[in-house]
Amino acid sequence: MVVMLIIAILASIAIPAYVSSIRAAREAVLREDLHVMRDAIDSYTNDKDKAPQTLDDLVQAGYLKSMPVDPMTHSDSTWAPDMDDTLQSSDQTDPGITDVHSGSDQVGSDGQPYSSW
Repeated sequence: MVVMLIIAILASIAIPAYVSSIRAAREAVLREDLHVMRDAIDSYTNDKDKAPQTLDDLVQAGYLKSMPVDPMTHSDSTWAPDMDDTLQSSDQTDPGITDVHSGSDQVGSDGQPYSSW
């Protein structure tokens, strides 16, 4: 009985730590994926003098090898691109995607929704 009590106490300590480390890892992956996709959007816009119209344009043009999976929704089709009608430079001919966010409605460890990162 004492052994089972000790195991239960250890499990009650380990499980929350495990869950928080998984959440921190997913948030780190989300930050990195957003950084990479935002760099790809900027590079595409500067190179082609027009913004991408869809996120798939980045993959087709070779700026991304494949569309990353959103670690919060576990899908590659839930990214929420921001479309903007303004031009980023005087050479740009077509407006399009200027930013991207997670499609998740969950709140991050910093208290802000993932969709606002």
